[in-house]
Amino acid sequence: MDLKQLKALVTVAETGSVTKASQLLHLVQPAVTRQIKTLEQELGVPLFERTRQGMRPTEAGAALVERARRALNELDRARAELRPEPGPVTGIATVGLLESTLDVLVPPLVERLRERHPGITVRLMTAYSGHLQQWLDDGDVDLSLLYNLRSTPSLHMRPLLREQLWAVALPEAGLRSDQPVSLADLSAHPMVMPAVGHGLRVLIDQVYARAKTSPDIVIETNSLLVQKKLVLAGYGWTVLPAAGVAADVAAGLLSASPLADPEAARDVVLGLPRTGRPALAVEVVARELVGLVGMLVESGAWPSARLFGDST
Repeated sequence: MDLKQLKALVTVAETGSVTKASQLLHLVQPAVTRQIKTLEQELGVPLFERTRQGMRPTEAGAALVERARRALNELDRARAELRPEPGPVTGIATVGLLESTLDVLVPPLVERLRERHPGITVRLMTAYSGHLQQWLDDGDVDLSLLYNLRSTPSLHMRPLLREQLWAVALPEAGLRSDQPVSLADLSAHPMVMPAVGHGLRVLIDQVYARAKTSPDIVIETNSLLVQKKLVLAGYGWTVLPAAGVAADVAAGLLSASPLADPEAARDVVLGLPRTGRPALAVEVVARELVGLVGMLVESGAWPSARLFGDST
């Protein structure tokens, strides 16, 4: 088993086609096919099956692809970090981000890192908190934003901020950031909610349980973008973290108010693996991310948020 075979394996799995994989790898098709067949012979199991949709990994193939991808990522990271002379920090840092933080965080983060650390290659991965935590445990991301989590034996959590949840509706509802909405008022409206099992849904259900009431749910989804689109289409109100809807409110597409009676909030933390010292590029990106979050909260660009340790 060699690197060329692993690259062929991963590329065929990602493209679903030997033809496309050969183009990306700058190889002729028979060479890619031969590398896959050699792997299958060595392991004694089929790694792909041909379908009308293309090459699909078998169960064994999918397991090997996952491990091969991690191995190739680690080699890329080591290659980027090795440099003959002192100089700017180089390397690769894979950052996990919550979907609800993308609008407020990604543009300034990318700009900050590009200006201050152009030698670092940053890979941004987005998912829900539970998936991001699993990716941290598996080594698929180097650091990640998470919420409502405490340190675990495998992960260290650094508290960053507490962020209020907002009731979100069409502009004609007249919701305002300086006029909180009670859960009793919210319960009078049909609701578009995160799907059961989603971390945000768990948090919202806990708030309703404390208030001894329940929402009038008309539709559920596992996508923040779909939540907002359904509200825009007039299907009902929803509940979202402030950062996830601030841009839409500023653009006049939606209106929103903080939830009150009871208040609903989430704690956003930065998660890092406990095992081993992180690469220098990862340490630098973590430091820049923490600094940027502080700046966004203090400037008001991250609305309805308070930094931990800030008593104001």
